[in-house]
Amino acid sequence: MFDFLEGYDVLGAFWTTVQLALLSAVGSLVWGTLLAAMRVGPVPLMRGFGTAYVNIVRNIPLTVIILFASLGLNQTLGVSLGADAFETVNFRLAVLGLILYTSAFVCEAIRSGINTVPVGQAEAARALGLSFTQVLFVVVLPQAFRAAVGPLTNVLIALTKNTTVAAAIGVVEAAYLMKKMLDKEALLLQISSVIAFGFICLTLPTGLIFGWVGKKVAVKR
Repeated sequence: MFDFLEGYDVLGAFWTTVQLALLSAVGSLVWGTLLAAMRVGPVPLMRGFGTAYVNIVRNIPLTVIILFASLGLNQTLGVSLGADAFETVNFRLAVLGLILYTSAFVCEAIRSGINTVPVGQAEAARALGLSFTQVLFVVVLPQAFRAAVGPLTNVLIALTKNTTVAAAIGVVEAAYLMKKMLDKEALLLQISSVIAFGFICLTLPTGLIFGWVGKKVAVKR
């Protein structure tokens, strides 16, 4: 029944998808947290930058960002991110594009968590002499992350599915392999079902696990 899979590295393609998702998730969490800190910070210039970044990037299609990373940064400006091989360069550029795009949604998820923290806690911390940075990273963000587990899970699931866009610049992940298989095999239903099942195996456990974690770490008000 699955003889058509012979000769195709399906597991390798999905491993590339997992790598794209994990690396992009870590980068997006870091950059998205910094953007959220800018958006709630006391410096008008940083608030303006964070707001502008989120509103602009969220309204640009991910495909445009990925193609710009390849055609604009690499082919026009010569940015290779320290890699020489074509496949490695495109992989790293895809990760960069996914981080730039996903971090805008991570920022909003974390900011929604920040809004759940009572204002009185921040005021009490400031009264004790803590700086804004200390209040944010010691008092506010730990609680915000606990409240934002649900929204962040949705962002992670969306990111996993968005890795398929990397196929546009030649990254050999699941969507790229699917296109290659469809070009050679007249088995649209079977091939699509295998790839779809692979993504379900990646995203469904993610939602269940983080849903359970979210309930465990939820802040009781």
